[in-house]
Amino acid sequence: NQVRDDDGAYLAVSSRGNFFLTWEPGQDFWIPHNRGTPRRIQNMGFVEGDINKGLWMTLNGGKVFVSPKEPDLTKDSFDFQEANIKTGGDGVTDVAYRNDKEVWAVGGSNTMYVSQDA
Repeated sequence: NQVRDDDGAYLAVSSRGNFFLTWEPGQDFWIPHNRGTPRRIQNMGFVEGDINKGLWMTLNGGKVFVSPKEPDLTKDSFDFQEANIKTGGDGVTDVAYRNDKEVWAVGGSNTMYVSQDA
């Protein structure tokens, strides 16, 4: 999985979900980061398509984590906070922010989740 934000920053997840990498324009190389949890990363992306607004991360078992705004990309690990989403253990495969208050998540077994107070 590899995604690009509106300003050209990139985020990539390793094939096994063990770690992720970031790159911003002007950097000479990709920076690796620990996942910070024993669960493997399923998918990652940018909050509202902008790395400066934070990162979201889905993990095995239906967990969703969100980083604080303005993440320090030089750090080895991030201070992700778990989102309050009740998946019943079904995996979450993707997350999309419609705006700063509305966020959607799609999971296994054809489930969709929405929050109006992101």
